[in-house]
Amino acid sequence: MRAIDRTVRTAAMSPRAHSVPLPGPAFNGADDMIAAVRDGSAEVFAARPATPRPIPAARLVATMDVLIVLSLFVALIIGINLDYMPEGVDAFLALRFTVKNAIVVAGFIAAIAVVCHLAGLYNALRVRRWGDEVKRVFMATMAITAIAVVAPLAGQSNASIDRLSLLLFAVVTFAALTTFHALRARLTHDAQRRRAIIIGTGPRAMRIYRALSADVLTPYSVLGFVDAPRAAPHVANSFIERRTLGRLEELETLLGREHVDEVYIGLPVKSHYEQIEETILICEHLGVKALYPADIVDTTLAKPRALTSANSGPQVQLQMAPEGVLVHIKRIIDLFGASAALVLLSPIMLAAAIAIKVTSEGPVIYAQERYGLNRRRFRMFKFRTMVQNAERLQASLESQNEASGPVFKIANDPRVTPIGRFLRRSSIDELPQFFNVLRGDMSLVGPRPLPLRDVDRFTRSGDLRRFSVRPGVTCLWQVSGRSGIGFDEWVALDLQYIDRWSLLLDLVILLRTVPAVLRGTGAR
Repeated sequence: MRAIDRTVRTAAMSPRAHSVPLPGPAFNGADDMIAAVRDGSAEVFAARPATPRPIPAARLVATMDVLIVLSLFVALIIGINLDYMPEGVDAFLALRFTVKNAIVVAGFIAAIAVVCHLAGLYNALRVRRWGDEVKRVFMATMAITAIAVVAPLAGQSNASIDRLSLLLFAVVTFAALTTFHALRARLTHDAQRRRAIIIGTGPRAMRIYRALSADVLTPYSVLGFVDAPRAAPHVANSFIERRTLGRLEELETLLGREHVDEVYIGLPVKSHYEQIEETILICEHLGVKALYPADIVDTTLAKPRALTSANSGPQVQLQMAPEGVLVHIKRIIDLFGASAALVLLSPIMLAAAIAIKVTSEGPVIYAQERYGLNRRRFRMFKFRTMVQNAERLQASLESQNEASGPVFKIANDPRVTPIGRFLRRSSIDELPQFFNVLRGDMSLVGPRPLPLRDVDRFTRSGDLRRFSVRPGVTCLWQVSGRSGIGFDEWVALDLQYIDRWSLLLDLVILLRTVPAVLRGTGAR
């Protein structure tokens, strides 16, 4: 055992250990790994080279890299040739584009793509840390700059690229690529962070845990294990026991209390069919994604066939909410739509900010903690429409609540300021939420995010399924009467939106939002 201890400590502390992903979320250094080995919950694997795996949307990222560098290089060529063209940029754009030019441009584009690939910018194992990615962007920039020196594209006047222009090109290219990859890393990290629970406490559950912990593309945080009742006896495992969250009877309460992205079922189907079925029904009821290994049935010779691709191995996925390419397109629409809205509506937002500051004390923006996708907490931005101590005053107004269900609404809320009443009626107070859309907390269309106070008062666990998609600035409830609709119908509309979701439905809701806002129906 001492020999194993030394082996594991050496592997955990060796610099090479970083190139092969080790079980992360529950192993706190070498000591925790040794404990896992001692109680049989972990295996000591022979060192093997890491398999190269691409980052998400690697082709799209590579295309953007080429476009960024090519645009900056064209700007460089135009800049150094301006002195040789009395008519300015128009003369440059009027130049004849020969076959030779086309070949050179194609070669330069190919060189950019090859350099970025060789630098490892699209290898998930090489850019797992932000510092590593910056270094590789710098290496690629230096190589591209060297290629730019010899590229025969100086122009018809044979103007050479001077050192200052070349340095400026290198600095701007590095800054542009670094900014783009920082945005890519942020969006990927936000989109892929997963909180998971594993059902089962036996060897199969432990295999799932190791697979999730070793995933190089998706960062998993395994909250723990849920023990199934009437489970077959298994070897005592202190590693799992320390991380057991409860029994299967408590799963619904656990999922209602914690935000969980995925539930992995690690039970053998032959002896635990009822528990597996119960788990799936609970996940379906709450809108939480459930997955189980394709090898859920123990076989001797037969090999499981992957029904859906997953980073942690063959999996059968039970989808509870919209996913896939269309969801990524929805996110792109969110980014463009929110950016355009902030630019176009900036004069109105500036006027609202000045009006709030002049007419009442307190901050212009009010940030309230709300529940978002899978009940993740985030701070939702609004223009402040109430007095500064509005949240503390709410407790004294609970008896005047006019809304059905757990939500709180008063038609003539005494906390609302005069300018706040106008901002609410015109929905101008909601405009800062476009910043939440850019941050990834919200979407343009989706169920409205609810305050913690309201969600804590939910009495039906099935209502929590509304949190299986990203919340939105507008939704079916928003265009169907808003506060004039009862809570039960509100939730029904949210679930209807989730079940019938499409990009066309989003477009219809966005188009209906404009007249609904202008009418101000149900706005309080």
